[in-house]
Amino acid sequence: MATTEEARAARDAKLDELHEHLTGAVERLVTGDDWRRALEFAARFRSRSFGNTLLIWVQHLDAFEQGRVPNPEPSYVAGYKQWQALGRQVAKGQPGYTIFAPVTGRFASSTPQDPGSWRRLGRFEKPRPGEAVRSRMIAAKPAYVWDVSQTTGDPIPERPVPSLPEGAAPAGLWEGLTALIAAEGFEVLRVDHEGMIDGADGMTDYRARTVAVRVNMSEAAQVKTLAHELAHVKMHGPDNPEASGHRGIGEVEAESVALMIAAAHGMDTSSYSVDYVSGWAGTVKGKDSAEVVQATGERVRKTAAAILDALDTAQAGAGDPPSLTRDAAPSPRAERSPRAPMEQGRTARTVELAVRSL
Repeated sequence: MATTEEARAARDAKLDELHEHLTGAVERLVTGDDWRRALEFAARFRSRSFGNTLLIWVQHLDAFEQGRVPNPEPSYVAGYKQWQALGRQVAKGQPGYTIFAPVTGRFASSTPQDPGSWRRLGRFEKPRPGEAVRSRMIAAKPAYVWDVSQTTGDPIPERPVPSLPEGAAPAGLWEGLTALIAAEGFEVLRVDHEGMIDGADGMTDYRARTVAVRVNMSEAAQVKTLAHELAHVKMHGPDNPEASGHRGIGEVEAESVALMIAAAHGMDTSSYSVDYVSGWAGTVKGKDSAEVVQATGERVRKTAAAILDALDTAQAGAGDPPSLTRDAAPSPRAERSPRAPMEQGRTARTVELAVRSL
């Protein structure tokens, strides 16, 4: 039986190994095409963080190359008990894919507007009368998920996959994106040609609060441009504290969000021109390229996921089995290997690395 110290050391080692695995996956994105394929994949697994998406991707590819799964990309992934709840069982000898899972703590405060007033509650401690209570992520732990091809049992209902003629735009997508832009206080303008917007396909004017798109191109190109400009509106306004401030990365982020929205709607993304973010990542002072690439990927995923969730359009799934709802969270054991230590103690540096990856 492992002692508390041994369990903590084992967990630290596992999380450090997982972070190294993730860093390696990020560093494999060496071309614009690699970045595009990673985002296309992330669009189909957008319910998970960009880091966890990459971890699932590379581990499934390894399983395919070893002959343990029939296809090079996963279709649906879930935890051990989640699959059981859907009438399926992980096949004998199929190891799970390791990802990061959050560890949360409860905090209480009688003056919630004061950030320094929050105190962490003990396991069975109740808040004092009048205190506000919030849950907050405090660390990460290794968790395990399996692709449907690693399980047996009841059939999984397949979602219809959106399919479009060349040059066509998905039904309702232009209107949905326009409504989201209007909700941000911007007006959408359709202009006759690129000469009216400095030779560009689209243009966002933060002062005039307008988004212009030229109409002398296909419907698909117009809606893709509108998604690109919506990303600028949401991510890169002069008052946005989360904006990178780096024009090159800003353009990569906007085009990447548009790519994910297109991929989720079954649009052809082969013509998307995403200048690979690492070309700009190396110019960000104080951070290595892998950190910048990973942070950029997560900003893109979160923005695209928020947009897709707000649209009433036919979309591809987000990586969860169709019958599984996120509202019913799995038990702690559901995504944990029997070998994973239970101890939650972490060193500050390992927590920082793991949390950044979620």
